[in-house]
Amino acid sequence: MKVSIVTLSYNQAPFLEEALRSVLNQSYADIEYIVVDPGSTDGSRDIIERYRHRLAAVIFEPDQGAADGLNKGFSLATGDVFGFLNADDVLTPSAVAEAVSLLKTRRQIDVISGHCAIIDVNGRKLRRAYSDRFSLKRCAYGTAILIQPSTWFRAQLYREVGGFRVENRSNWDGELFIDMALAGAHFGRVHRCWSAYRVHAQSITGSFKAHEAVVAYHKQVFQRIMGRHWRRLDDGWLQFFRLVKYLETPASLLQRLWYGPVYGSADRQSRTAASLFEEKNK
Repeated sequence: MKVSIVTLSYNQAPFLEEALRSVLNQSYADIEYIVVDPGSTDGSRDIIERYRHRLAAVIFEPDQGAADGLNKGFSLATGDVFGFLNADDVLTPSAVAEAVSLLKTRRQIDVISGHCAIIDVNGRKLRRAYSDRFSLKRCAYGTAILIQPSTWFRAQLYREVGGFRVENRSNWDGELFIDMALAGAHFGRVHRCWSAYRVHAQSITGSFKAHEAVVAYHKQVFQRIMGRHWRRLDDGWLQFFRLVKYLETPASLLQRLWYGPVYGSADRQSRTAASLFEEKNK
């Protein structure tokens, strides 16, 4: 079973080589690796060139955003299973082998997700993060989050839904999974750590820089899945689905209580550090 992995690279030179090596050094052999760079100016392309001989394809051309760049990469993919890794994230050494093994044995599953470690700019492990059990209704209430670099899906399913929606600039991965669910895909998850997800001030997850787009996206998701606008009664349903989420994965609740939410964590840390510095220097 061939696996195609696409990495979209854009000005992430400090992290890029680690990401590339985490794919190229996987314990699973049959991997087709495609790298897309729409125009980095920080030396990223020089790093990619050093590894070009080990890559199935390299795309150096402008795109209309991350979703478009990923679509371009997957347009060249010939594998049976697809996955994508951001240029600042890392796969664990046996991630692909374990995902393929599960998809071979669980033929009814179309999308399989594992968990991840959250790391900082220096690669230091900060905490764990967990994929939720996926359903459309849970997704409508924001309680069905899949760890993107730890998620793998069948290539035919990706093609059936038409890939990523190019106009989505904040949650293109989440919308892809919703499209797959609406198309009848079956989702599974395993309690295995398959990636290290890097949170920093420049990332969407680690910062609030795309907060308005994220909020608008979640409103659109609810309306699309539920066929209506949010009502007061939905506040209760939200609390119910949150309770179910944490009862199913108590470790996720412990991480949330101890460390707070992952979203915006880098910005919060920066503000805290700045406040401490100001207090110290009064």
